[in-house]
Amino acid sequence: MLRHSLVAFCLAVLPVQATSDQAQRIITIGGAITEIVYALGAGDRLVARDQTSTYPPEAETLPDIGYARALSPEGVLSMNPDLVIATEGAGPPETLSVLAETEVDWVPIPEAYSAQGVLDKIALVGSALGLDEAAEALSDKVSADLERAAAHVNATVTDRPRVLFILSAANGRIMAAGDGTGADGILELAGAENAMTGFAGYKPVTDEAILAAAPQAILMMDRSGDHAISDADLFRMPAIAATPAAATRRVIRMDGGHLLGFGPRTPEAIAQLAEALSGIEHR
Repeated sequence: MLRHSLVAFCLAVLPVQATSDQAQRIITIGGAITEIVYALGAGDRLVARDQTSTYPPEAETLPDIGYARALSPEGVLSMNPDLVIATEGAGPPETLSVLAETEVDWVPIPEAYSAQGVLDKIALVGSALGLDEAAEALSDKVSADLERAAAHVNATVTDRPRVLFILSAANGRIMAAGDGTGADGILELAGAENAMTGFAGYKPVTDEAILAAAPQAILMMDRSGDHAISDADLFRMPAIAATPAAATRRVIRMDGGHLLGFGPRTPEAIAQLAEALSGIEHR
């Protein structure tokens, strides 16, 4: 099985203590990282997790130390960890600076929104835990699952539909996914075309941009609270109402962690999204 060169580089620079099975009080930052730890059979070594780590269900019984990009050093250190495995971009930098002066090992895991990115993530987390053999076995299983998901996509999505991923529609403003995002990556894997290109990340988009994109389906996270919006309210928005997606009332909602996590369940997410996209003809 081919391995991305990123894995070899990261393994070379991981702290010595963190690359052993010595760490017994571990914090995970990032839903996919937490999933991988449990999938490797090391869930009993976790003492806390961030708020995105909600799967498997037993993860929610752990103390929640907050949002990955807004961690406080006090919150992390209060759990007395000997190892923190964190998704790339966790912080803020001020917190990382404080933790760098302690004896806590901080292992950052690069994020890549691709099938290979999932396999790399498994290898790196496994190495940080000292569970390389278990990680290789899990990687082999997930790799086979990804191949089956790709075959399912080829058989199910016959024409690349244009899909608009909406992160938020709060206050009538659409924030959509552009290039290099998790949404862009999962749409590619599911055989679809991201309707929004030409910008990176998640950004507010104009009504004119949405009309020009002419999405045939809308993809959203299944959310509650301030970020929730019903299908009826969504399709009442002028820019959305004039799209091909509105004409067919094609809106797809999926659990955010499942859809965008790029962890062991990604093959399932790909297949589920492909099923929801089936039957859409590119226009």
